[in-house]
Order: sequence, then C-alpha cells, then structure tokens
Amino acid sequence: MDIRENLVLLGFMGTGKSAVGRRVAALAGAPFFEMDAELERRAGKSIARIFAEDGEPAFRDLESRLAEEWGQKEGAVISCGGGAVLREENLRALGANGRLVCLTARPEVILARTSRSKKRPLLAGEDPETKIRDLLAARAPHYAKIPLQVDTSDATLEDLAARLLGLWKQPA
Repeated sequence: MDIRENLVLLGFMGTGKSAVGRRVAALAGAPFFEMDAELERRAGKSIARIFAEDGEPAFRDLESRLAEEWGQKEGAVISCGGGAVLREENLRALGANGRLVCLTARPEVILARTSRSKKRPLLAGEDPETKIRDLLAARAPHYAKIPLQVDTSDATLEDLAARLLGLWKQPA
C-alpha cells in the first residue's frame, strides 16, 4: 500500500493511540512512531521525571519540536501524547502531511485502562477519576478541533485498526 500521508492519532491518554496505532501500522506495512516513547528516549528519562524535574512547559516544548519533525514524515502511523493538542502549532505541523484522527473513550474506560500504569504523571495522587474528568473537560475544545473522531470505548483492537486503516486510505 502506497500511502504518503501520515495517520496521526491524537486523543486523551488511555484511548488506545499506541495499541491501535501499532496494529494499523502492522496491517499497512507502515512505520510506527510513538511520541512519548521517543521523548523519553531523547531526554534519557521517563515522562514522569521530565514533568517532575523540568516541568510541563519544558515537556511541551520537546513535544512541539518532535511534532514539527515528525510532521514531515511520509506514510507513517504516529501516536501522539495526550496533550499534543494543547498547542495549535502541533496540530498544524502534524496535519501538514497527516490525516488527524482523535481517539476518544468514556472516562470510566480511560480510568480502567490507565489505572494499570504508574507512568501517568497527570493522574498521580488521589482520585484519578476526577482528574480524568477535569482534564477531559479542559481539553475538550482542543480535541473538538479534530474532525475525525473515533470512540474506542467498546470496540475491539482489530475492529478499530480496520476502521482506522479505512479512514487512512480514503481520499482526503
């Protein structure tokens, strides 16, 4: 399959961007790139440590530089961090040669999916469900800017991958 445009997966943490992205890339025979993993590799520390030691603004700056770089790729599946939508410049850079898709899920589904991980600095501490709901509400206007929205709450990985592959192959 010769797709030059990237498939760029955006959305809140725990919506399936990495899992679904890996599967779509495998089905398409395309490279898969995961922003958070690459940011950790380049910084030489976990995202939680970047947040703790350098602060969220420094992390967002790293994320923006990576969005600019990866926005120039061709035919790749790119999984973005949940907060990549917070900067309009990221959406512009990634959308220049990318089909942007926002993955969504109900808050209780996100909680179930993220509760297994200690790598979620924005959910650390007491009452992660309230934090999820508050962050979703704060980010809702940013996610709403992405016209293609796919709810992952009740779909299987295979169904989601097939649906996203179909969206990716459609002419813009």
